[in-house]
Amino acid sequence: ERARRAEPILSLIDPDDADFVAPGDMPSRVRAHCESSGQPIPEDEGSLIRCALDSLAVKCRITHRSIEDVLGHSFSTVHIVGGGIQNKLLCQLIADATGLEVQAGPVEATALGNILVQAIASGEIGSLSQARDVVRASTPVEVYTPQSPDIWEEAQDRFLRLTT
Repeated sequence: ERARRAEPILSLIDPDDADFVAPGDMPSRVRAHCESSGQPIPEDEGSLIRCALDSLAVKCRITHRSIEDVLGHSFSTVHIVGGGIQNKLLCQLIADATGLEVQAGPVEATALGNILVQAIASGEIGSLSQARDVVRASTPVEVYTPQSPDIWEEAQDRFLRLTT
């Protein structure tokens, strides 16, 4: 909730930057990164988390557009699975940043995938398509629609200036 109330897109980091690979005191590293890049330093927990979530959303926007450019194909939906779907703010920010519907679920995608592959291998389920039907019928999927996509173009431009 503190991240939701924090000022949006105040500071941005590249989640793939080498500064953030090793475990350790991540809040200090995020703050140092923001300071060294001349951005406002996230002072409280809400601002710090918001910086991380906004940065992930911008990175998703950039990656999505790169994939579409390479493939020459447009997508209308982003599917997110696993533990990250429990962060509703992150899912909404990704919808906003990409301008696409986000379908979030299932949270236990790895375990379900393993069970379903075994069911296909044993002949209990006839195809990958049927396995997907099983997932749809047995797990809830939350849908997020873009609500404030206008601010993300400038955020992307700023992100690219900071990271190149």
